[in-house]
Amino acid sequence: MAKAVKFDRLGGAEVLELREVEVGEPGPGELRIRVDAIGLNRAEVMFRDGAYFYQPVFPSGLGYEAAGAVEAVGEGVEGFTAGDTVGVVPAFLQTDYGTYGDHVLVPAAATVHRPASIAPEQAAAVWMAYLTAYGALAEDGRTRPGDHVLITAASSSVGLAAIQTALHIGAVPIATTRTADKKQRLLDAGAAHVIVTDDEDLPARLKEITGGTGVRTAFDPVAGPGVEAIAEGIAPGGHLIVYGALDPRTTPLPNAQSFPALSTSTYTLFEITTDPERLARGVAFVNAGLTTGSFTPVVDKTFDLTEIADAHRYMESNAQVGKIVVTVRH
Repeated sequence: MAKAVKFDRLGGAEVLELREVEVGEPGPGELRIRVDAIGLNRAEVMFRDGAYFYQPVFPSGLGYEAAGAVEAVGEGVEGFTAGDTVGVVPAFLQTDYGTYGDHVLVPAAATVHRPASIAPEQAAAVWMAYLTAYGALAEDGRTRPGDHVLITAASSSVGLAAIQTALHIGAVPIATTRTADKKQRLLDAGAAHVIVTDDEDLPARLKEITGGTGVRTAFDPVAGPGVEAIAEGIAPGGHLIVYGALDPRTTPLPNAQSFPALSTSTYTLFEITTDPERLARGVAFVNAGLTTGSFTPVVDKTFDLTEIADAHRYMESNAQVGKIVVTVRH
């Protein structure tokens, strides 16, 4: 029997249980994966709480991301054989599939080849973060060499990946953090500048850093009323990209009364992962960065699969800088 994390009701981390399950053989279009490591994401905490954009169907599994190896290949699947080292990317609903287990079924369309030289713990920290940053900063060409890029909530795994992606493009990453505790770690991670928003005026600092012009792109997972201050620091013709909703309050159209010359858009990773051509470009981009060393996933802390509730509690503490990874013993 395999083991998987399940929950039967909404609530805190205590609702998560590790249970014995029957996985079975992969169906058409599916792969069975032996999971070696799982990357945790804020989306899974929100899903468990009932705060995500869709609701669980009980008993529910969860999990978007994993690293492991192919065990079995379903009918009609091409390009994968048993033993291939792979990563699972968020390209499905958690009501249909989940990666919190030691052996799981996943869609082949949500599975990508990964370099065998990358350890599972590192590989589990790759796809959600780097493909999110790729889609927003590189896929559409919005970010160019020399551009200033504002990355808010930058100590997250996506924020750190965005710093590395901006540097890879040749742009200048400016990171924000609420308190000074994480400032040096963000500088060490490659941020050219770090703004501590509890202590500094964000628009004023952005104008100071950019010589009065403002940033070309702002990449924000927080949303809420704070987008007003962000918009004040964006250059004319620049872009505000909102890719999350950590602030549950209503998000205004920023500075609408003054009609600022900027574009505002929402963005999710699914725009990349559910489009085979865009996903292939993203995977090539990320694998190239991993191979050359431009991209180095930051793993903050690891937990064992039996400690999944503790891993969720740690994510909710917001103490991490980088990815929280759960390892699986076989």
